Amino acid sequence: MNDILSWQNFINQETKKPYFKEIKTSIIKSNRAGNNIFPPPKDFFKAFEKCDYETTKIVIIGQDPYPTVGVANGLAFSVNKNIKIPASLKNIFKEIEDDLKIVNNHGDLTSWAEQGVLLLNVNLSVVEGKPGSHSKIGWEKFTDLVISKIQKKGSIIFLLWGNYAKTKKSLIGKNNYILEAAHPSPLSAHNGFFGCKHFSKANKILLNEGIKPIDWQLGE
Repeated sequence: MNDILSWQNFINQETKKPYFKEIKTSIIKSNRAGNNIFPPPKDFFKAFEKCDYETTKIVIIGQDPYPTVGVANGLAFSVNKNIKIPASLKNIFKEIEDDLKIVNNHGDLTSWAEQGVLLLNVNLSVVEGKPGSHSKIGWEKFTDLVISKIQKKGSIIFLLWGNYAKTKKSLIGKNNYILEAAHPSPLSAHNGFFGCKHFSKANKILLNEGIKPIDWQLGE
């Protein structure tokens, strides 16, 4: 039996713990040093607000929010509709088009989240212009717990793109599904991300489980 009823309950529990107070302290220090932090704090937990614990079907693991002004929106790989589509997301869309003949014209992945795709960055904040800058402040403890909690449900599909995401395999029990590929970054997409067909494969698994598949078409 799962021991949390909602992500909000989980967040309320975790944010009271000593390790999370250290996260807050580190972010405050970054701010006081004159750094911009992305995404805005109100969006740190957006992935959980848009994708309910009970309805989660798929987890896509990213590493950091985009460290550029106005780009990160709290969902891994996602940007708001009026923002230029980043290179990794362009490659995700190329693979979706090749796999499912679906064309997406903006980068706001909210509709995926609302259908049950948890778009989880391992680190939920970053300093402007400094990728990985908040990778040591405690976020990974929090998001490792998230992965451990969600995999207990069973039959969750984890999409692990790139070596960093693949390090999370040890947290995932055998009663789930793991699909692995290279990272969609332009540096690595040609080494196994293109052609992975994770989007059709994930939907086939969902159908086999008697679960409604994801509509990867983002709409207008």
